Order: sequence, then structure tokens, then C-alpha cells
Amino acid sequence: MADREVREVHDSKVLAAMSHPLRRRLLDVLRLDGPCTASVLAERTGQAVGNVSHHLKVLAASDLVEEAPELARDRRERWWRRVGYAVSWSPSDFPDDPVAAAAESLALERQVSMTRQWFAERDSYPEEWHRAAFVTDSWMKLSVTELAEMERRIQALVHEYSGREEPDDGQERRRVFFSTRAVPARP
Repeated sequence: MADREVREVHDSKVLAAMSHPLRRRLLDVLRLDGPCTASVLAERTGQAVGNVSHHLKVLAASDLVEEAPELARDRRERWWRRVGYAVSWSPSDFPDDPVAAAAESLALERQVSMTRQWFAERDSYPEEWHRAAFVTDSWMKLSVTELAEMERRIQALVHEYSGREEPDDGQERRRVFFSTRAVPARP
């Protein structure tokens, strides 16, 4: 799979593997920092090496991570890298599957947790980061086709920014967590 391809998930076992909170963190670290050993991942996530190793094996069984043996300095050292760029899934592909319902709930909890982390730490950021961070919500009347088009355009913009090489223009760049949701709702 090319580095920037999006993998569509239709297998409940893969969805369960990637939805576990620690495994999701491991995928994030591997995406942001590149290949790592289980020891480095344990340090970055505050977990025991054995626990991280177990979860890496679960992710590997779902083809979400793979070993990177060319990075090892000896036979004992095991490096891991994320396979591909991103994953996408739709609850409609998992009708009546409790794994999908749990995955949706865990994804929402993760998004809320990242936002709460920003609230707790924002005073440590310079003022310009306070002004740049944003939240938005809006009510619209859309058809299914319009909602799908909005999602396609937002995904294209997200991939444009997240998939680019970092410009060498002297500007400070920090990791930014971006999430968005569009769901039918009532006020």
C-alpha cells in the first residue's frame, strides 16, 4: 500500500484491532514519529513493553503495522512501522455489529479526550496558537449527495495538509489533531 493511500476497512476484526485505545495511540505514534521499537513505543505511551508488544502483534495480524527488519541493529531488536497512511470505515458496512457501535463510541471519546487535553494545556502555548485553534458547528439542510460531497472535499483538504512534506519556510509547526463530524440531528 502506498504511503498516502487510504485503506477502507470492511472487516470487523480489523475494526476491533484499530479501535482499541492503546492500539490507536500506537498507530498515531507510528504515523507521526515513524518506525519505532516496542521499547520506544512503551516509553511514549507510558505502557509496559510486554503490553505494547502484545498490541503490536494484534495490529500486525490485521495488517495495520509490520516489522521493519532493515532498521534492526541485531536479531533481538524489532522495529515496527505503520502500514499505509490512513484507514476509513463506515458504520453502514457493519449492520448490527456491536464492534462498530463500540468503535464509534471509542472514536468519539478519543476526539473529546484530545480536545480536553488542549483545554488543559493551552496556557502553555503562545497566544497565536490560541487564536489559530478553532471549533465550529453549523446547521445545514443537505441531501445525502451533498453530505457525501462535503465529506469528500473535507477529506481532500485534510489529506492535502497531512500528506505534504513540511515546508522549509522557517515557521513553527506543531502537531495538530483535527476531527470533524457531520450527522443528522435535531436541535
